[in-house]
Amino acid sequence: MYVSDDRGDDALPSTAVGDRPAEMVPIEHEAAERVANALVIALPLAAVVLAAWLAWGGSLHWQDLLVLLITYVFTGMGITVGFHRLFTHRSFETTRTLRIAFALLGSMAVEGPLIEWVSTHRKHHRFSDLPGDPHSPHAERSAGLRGALGGLVHAHFGWMFRGQDIANPRRYAKDLLADGDLRFISRTFPLWVLVGLALPFGLGVALTGSLVGGLTGLLWGGAVRIFLLHHATFSINSLCHFFGRRSFATGDQSRNLAWLAPITFGEAWHNNHHAFPTSARHGLGRRQLDPGAWLIGGLERLRLAWAVVRVRPEHQRAKRVAGAA
Repeated sequence: MYVSDDRGDDALPSTAVGDRPAEMVPIEHEAAERVANALVIALPLAAVVLAAWLAWGGSLHWQDLLVLLITYVFTGMGITVGFHRLFTHRSFETTRTLRIAFALLGSMAVEGPLIEWVSTHRKHHRFSDLPGDPHSPHAERSAGLRGALGGLVHAHFGWMFRGQDIANPRRYAKDLLADGDLRFISRTFPLWVLVGLALPFGLGVALTGSLVGGLTGLLWGGAVRIFLLHHATFSINSLCHFFGRRSFATGDQSRNLAWLAPITFGEAWHNNHHAFPTSARHGLGRRQLDPGAWLIGGLERLRLAWAVVRVRPEHQRAKRVAGAA
């Protein structure tokens, strides 16, 4: 079944031009947000160093890797399928219970409150690789190697320290603001971060029967998982706008990066995504692995997802770059 993929490139809720809210709003506590962002970058990195040292000393056990795998998959799907394909692009519809579950799991990925995340990503699509794009490696960068490296750093995480303004949710997430469940989850974001750290601790205790197992579960399924998932997600913003192949003609520098696709649950088929933003499937080719789309397809077969957006073959052919595989 095909649902129209012509909903508009940024999937924004309709707003009358004469009543259109401002693009940006000030950050309420800018200094505190800078400190929080710095800690979110630095602490998981320090934890990875500690985990590597412990593993070198023989303190890494299968239970730790299992906790890491479970938490990475669940929170990664929360971002990929929940924050991105469901809430940002409305690629499918689902039950209220699953909407809440995806919102909670995505919040546990520690990539920011849901409504802010969606607002930023929709603004990225509206201004992709142009001035106004929150995290382009190309927009407003200087020429040469130094400019390229600076652009990549900015797109990867530097944009989080960008300054005084953020994408206005009243402009970019009006539909989510109208949902009381999502407003509550977004407003209580710190609580879900703590829950996302408590879960690997509990899993570690359950698997090992010891407090030490809980602490190593927290290390691997908490801090190390956050580090790995963050930089996988950040690489979509940076590497997938700089390296890789372009299968479809788009007005930006989005690219497909095959090696990154499995660990980002299909998000690295980024040129495909920018060509067809509302598509529930990003891996449009036969060999393009897309675990996020597999999950949506499974939910559809269970009648827990519907109105799944698929791109018609003739639309793909119309945008395909000559000679692209």
